[in-house]
Amino acid sequence: MNTNEKPALKSEGDVSSNDVPDSAVVNNSKDLDQAFHYLQNARPNPEPGTDLKALRRKIDWRIVPVMFCAYTMQFIDKVLLNYAAVMGLNKNLKLEGNDFTNAATAFFIAYLIAEVPNEGWVGYILQKVPPAKWLSLNVVLWGISTACTAAATSYRTLLVARIFLGIFEAAIAPSLMLFSSQWYTKSEQAPRFSLWYCGLGLGQIIGGIVSYAFQQVKREGFEGWRIMFVVLGLVTVIVGLAVLFLLPDNPMNARWLSESEKVMLLKHVAVNQTGIENRRFKLSQVIEIFMDIQLWLMTVLTILISISSGVITTYSATLIRNFGFSPPNSALLNMPSGVISIASSLVVGYGVRYTSHRWAWIVACCIPGILGGGLMSFAPANNRAALLAGIYLVNTITASLIVIYQWTAANVAGQTKRVVGVALIAGSFSVGNIIGPQTFQARDAPKYTPAKITVLATQAGAAVVASLLFLYYVWANKSRGAGRSVEEQSQHELWENRTDKRNRSFRYVY
Repeated sequence: MNTNEKPALKSEGDVSSNDVPDSAVVNNSKDLDQAFHYLQNARPNPEPGTDLKALRRKIDWRIVPVMFCAYTMQFIDKVLLNYAAVMGLNKNLKLEGNDFTNAATAFFIAYLIAEVPNEGWVGYILQKVPPAKWLSLNVVLWGISTACTAAATSYRTLLVARIFLGIFEAAIAPSLMLFSSQWYTKSEQAPRFSLWYCGLGLGQIIGGIVSYAFQQVKREGFEGWRIMFVVLGLVTVIVGLAVLFLLPDNPMNARWLSESEKVMLLKHVAVNQTGIENRRFKLSQVIEIFMDIQLWLMTVLTILISISSGVITTYSATLIRNFGFSPPNSALLNMPSGVISIASSLVVGYGVRYTSHRWAWIVACCIPGILGGGLMSFAPANNRAALLAGIYLVNTITASLIVIYQWTAANVAGQTKRVVGVALIAGSFSVGNIIGPQTFQARDAPKYTPAKITVLATQAGAAVVASLLFLYYVWANKSRGAGRSVEEQSQHELWENRTDKRNRSFRYVY
């Protein structure tokens, strides 16, 4: 292992007053996490038979399905435009030239614009407002935006709907990254991140089935693609309400955990040294972000990966149709992409859990992405099997994004720095997705060769940047010396709101 993370506690029975300093020390510090204060005041009753494995399983079944559903609907709603394009949307709205490309890009421009405040005042909100309530509000609002897309009558009205959708969906990635990091240690986070991220793959599969089904609806004035937007928008609103009632804001507020279980969990995740919740917004930690090499490299890596994912999620159905398939078959043939996304996400998530080396798993995802980009770019136009294989292979790169998300949550400490840092990475995702669709220009139709070559080149670049991050983390850990192990640090030190730069005992995982 390349981290100082130690095996977790097996039970809560060894919690004692020696684990926390006296109240005078606590009251003199504004930087202590809310989890520390909870531990100080908790009086757990011994619960024989409760162990960490059972507790972890209980948490998994309570929160992961909710996050999975939210992310599934986020992806479906985002890419419905991809399927609507082969269902007659372009014709019904009289889109011309690059109108469709610009509509796809508008979503991510709005996403980015909304993410800038996520890094500032909404980053501030994520510290001041209960995060589950904030996420629920945004899920409901983007569901309404999705349903309202059915009312679009022109390029301009479609643009408005996509802009509002992008604004509200901007909250999900930072929120889910923070939720996941609260409940699990660094090594446990990766498979849980991958589980809710599998919503992307399921979204691709459901999108293909739903698109095929609604293409069978033949109705003048209220076409199949319009009905599709209304139905899925309403489903999203229901999911948003489920988030409100089922997802706790943090472990301390989970009604379905006993006090003993909460204490056991908090002591278990203390090893992360990244905290649970701290309402104090520190400008100094925001400034530190701009001086942090790891976040600059992570930003570049995210952009490179997202350029390719933006190409595939926005244009895969169009590319398949241009291979010579009918619109209904194009929707169905896009479904294997979801299977590839799910399989690669699970393999990578559990691979990181048991072998670590996140950088190597990212490189492993990029290799088939490079091969897929090569097939899409250079396979003969009459070899439809090779062209389809290229599209499917490129979908392996989606798994690398979840590694980046988890990597950021694990390696950025300090509550304000972590909140703003994950929002920065989410914003970088939107930058890549802005660039990706713009590589599809009307003049390059129907082959779109420049866009396909872009997929190949960006994946090669991402592999290089991931390797540079690995070298940086190795150097950073060695430059800190031996440091002190988690067992040698007091609970006060483990829960203090220090950034990874200022905590010399913090060890980066790679």
